[in-house]
Order: sequence, then structure tokens, then C-alpha cells
Amino acid sequence: MPVLNVIGVPSSAGSYSAGQEQAPRALREAGLLAALSAVGHEVHDAGDLPMQTWAPDREHRYAQNLEQVVASLRALAQAVPSLLSGDDRLLVLGGNCTIALGVCGGLREVGEEPGLVYFDRHFDLNTPESTTDGTFDWMGVAHALALPGAVDELVDAFGDRPLLAPERIAYLGVDPEGSTTWERRQVDVLGLAVVPQAELVSSPGAAAAKAMSALPEGPFAVHLDVDVLDFIDAPIAENVNGRNTGPTLEQLGEALAELWRNPACRALSIGELNPVHAAADPTALTRFVETLTRALAPRSS
Repeated sequence: MPVLNVIGVPSSAGSYSAGQEQAPRALREAGLLAALSAVGHEVHDAGDLPMQTWAPDREHRYAQNLEQVVASLRALAQAVPSLLSGDDRLLVLGGNCTIALGVCGGLREVGEEPGLVYFDRHFDLNTPESTTDGTFDWMGVAHALALPGAVDELVDAFGDRPLLAPERIAYLGVDPEGSTTWERRQVDVLGLAVVPQAELVSSPGAAAAKAMSALPEGPFAVHLDVDVLDFIDAPIAENVNGRNTGPTLEQLGEALAELWRNPACRALSIGELNPVHAAADPTALTRFVETLTRALAPRSS
């Protein structure tokens, strides 16, 4: 059976605040790796990259902690090829949403031009020129696409730009009302594929299949931002504003299983999980681990 390699990226450098750097440890302590082994995976834990904890970067208010973000993503991209030999698959425990760039950069190093299903409530298409937030986890895809106003150091961190062509990304679960005018304009100009939140909630498996069908043939990665979830059903995300909207854990699991059962899906990254928020519901991380375990179970199990 192919190996499921697991690596942690305990970084909140590109986040809004500290907390997400604790997620890889929290998921391990919640029994994720043991649960994946129990359903039939041969799990190899590759450990964690160096920890980074967010701190305010007052010298670079609109592109905070750029140096740390780039260093972490380059380290992830360099680690990916050795974790994706043959038919092996990869599970990346973040960390914030910028880890999707490191995964795609690593797939490119393997010699594969990746596609990306971006499973998120947000587009993450902002740049330091389009928003005052200064936080890279709201800007990752903008840098993967090398949009105007993106920071060269991050755009060029993975070789030739852009890291992703517009036709190689499909959004799943976005709530357009949570986006900026700049982001909506980029979606229209680039013709990006979007399967919105309403379709994900009403028919999770069909929505996931629709997102995959928008990508060209070939390998792809999935990035799961847990703020796509209804925060009241599962209060585990960094962003607490997804209250009473978005999929439940059960619905998320159905969509994720549809994506994972496609053999072209080489990697899954998980971002935006904040264990501090998860502590408000002692069952939340356990239920999330159970959801992941069912969704990622080998097809023969």
C-alpha cells in the first residue's frame, strides 16, 4: 500500500495572530496519525518544520513577517519531493493558508504542474496594495497567481512565475460576500472556477466533483482551510466569523472524501486551525479527526 507521509508546518508567521503554530501538535495529540493507521494507511510521520510564532511586524505593516513566511514555504517545497515518491501521498498539517503554495511548489519540483482545489470560505486574492490587513494568509493565492501588487520575494520563491496558471485552480466553498471588491474583480478578469458555499452545503459530493472537473487532467493538491466550516458546528478555525453558515463537519467530510478518492489527488494541506479556539468545545478536535479519518480512509477499507 502507498505510504501516507505527514509533515507539520507549525507557523503562524503569516497569520492574524498567534495560535495556528500549535495546530500540528494538537492534531497529533488528538490521535490523527493513529486513527489514519487504524483504517489501513501506512503512515510515516516526517516531523515538523521549524516553529514560527506570529509577532507584529511594525516595519512592514502591509506585508508582515515576509522573511519568515518565505523561509517556511521554501522549506516545505524542498521537503515535498522526498515525500511524494511513487504513489505515496502527502498530508500537510498547518499552519496558515500560505502552505498551499509550498505544496504546489514541491509538486512542481517533482516535475508535475499541479492543479489546486482551494477548499475555503475566502478567495485569498488580496495583496499588500489591495488591503490594509498586511497578513499573508489572506493573500496566498494572489501570490501563486502573481497578481499585480504581489510581493516579488514570495511570488518568486518557487521558480518561474506564476506558480499556478488561472486554469489550474478551482475554489470550493467560497462565500463571495466575505471577499473584497478587488478579489471579485480578479475572479472575473481571470475567469477563475468557483463552486460557492451554497452548492457545497446543499450537495457536498457533487460540489467537490464539480471543482475537480474544472481542473485540467493531471495531479492536483487540495488545500483545506477549516474556516470554511460553520464555526458553531466546529469552533476550530482562526476566523470566528463563519457562524451559522458553511458546511458542518459531516458535509465537509463528504466533499473531502470525493476529492481524496481521486488517485490524481497527491496531497492535502490543512490550514487555519487554532487550538485555542477549539478548546471552547472539548469534542471539536476529536470530531474533526474522525471526519478526516473517514474521508481519507483507503478505498479498500
